[in-house]
Amino acid sequence: MLIIFAITAGVVFACGVYLMLRRSMVRLIIGLSLLTYAVNLLIFSVDDLSTRAAPIIDAVSEEQMADPLPQALILTAIVISFGMLAFSLALAYRASQAAQTDNIDVLQSTDRDM
Repeated sequence: MLIIFAITAGVVFACGVYLMLRRSMVRLIIGLSLLTYAVNLLIFSVDDLSTRAAPIIDAVSEEQMADPLPQALILTAIVISFGMLAFSLALAYRASQAAQTDNIDVLQSTDRDM
């Protein structure tokens, strides 16, 4: 099961990097969101993937408890990636309104002219 998560995270990570290297601002943002999904899969794969009980003290023994740390890290990563994605969308919208295009090369050339 772990090899499936590793392959899936690697493919999603590679697709995200590929999209981030394109010249469109929309593809850059989609690639950024794919990278955050790949990071979530990697954090999820750090935990033991077998079925375990909820980490409630005095309800089950320590050996049967699931580790709550990867779950907390994934929730934190989701919140941070949502904020980063919202900021990126707002920045891309404003940049495309100012330059009348979403091509990153055109945005760089208008930055040099100023």
